[in-house]
Amino acid sequence: MRRLFWLLASFLLLPAPATAEEIPLKKGERIVFFGDSLTFFGGFPKGYVSLVRTAIAETRKDLGVEVIGAGIPGNKVTDLQRRLDKDVLAKKPSLVVVYIGINDVWHDEKILTRGTPKEQYEAGLKDVIGRIQAAGSRVVLCTPSVIGEKKPGTNKLDVKLDEYAAISRRVAKEMNVELCDLRKAFQDHLMKNNPNDRDRGILTLDRAHLNDVGNRLVAETILETINR
Repeated sequence: MRRLFWLLASFLLLPAPATAEEIPLKKGERIVFFGDSLTFFGGFPKGYVSLVRTAIAETRKDLGVEVIGAGIPGNKVTDLQRRLDKDVLAKKPSLVVVYIGINDVWHDEKILTRGTPKEQYEAGLKDVIGRIQAAGSRVVLCTPSVIGEKKPGTNKLDVKLDEYAAISRRVAKEMNVELCDLRKAFQDHLMKNNPNDRDRGILTLDRAHLNDVGNRLVAETILETINR
């Protein structure tokens, strides 16, 4: 499938964008990005939420699509459950992009309040998605991406990230929602673009939070998912 939106194409030197007829956005749509600090910082000028907003505004001005960022640093899936009504459903979105998992994965055996058990993570995702669907909104579920950029399988939390990404994939299939597999997109990019096996600096600033390239990759991958 061809890449979307000439704005992101100009950033990444991608092929020509899809035509307007291929972009299934409707007039007056409201898209909410729901997540943690990655989404919070995604609302900054070069963040992925802002890139998606600008790309849609530049290519489909006629639709008047509204893009809203609803990210809070430190959030886990349990936090999303608590604030779903106020921060998402009250805004009456037509589409909700859920990007969660980094803080859920970030276990530390000495600090038991960090992270989320796998069973609770899965149940939380199903609860959030089910409530969004019951409100009549479409859902895109993103897998957690990376914590550390070294060769896949060598970072401390790679095993847990793979486990939680697998849960997200399974939940998306069971709940019949679109999956945006950022875990795979990040791993594929790093395999091609990290020959020196750096721990950070290719897609992230600090092993987890996105740099400009990481934000562009997330925006591009989400836009492709929306277009399917």
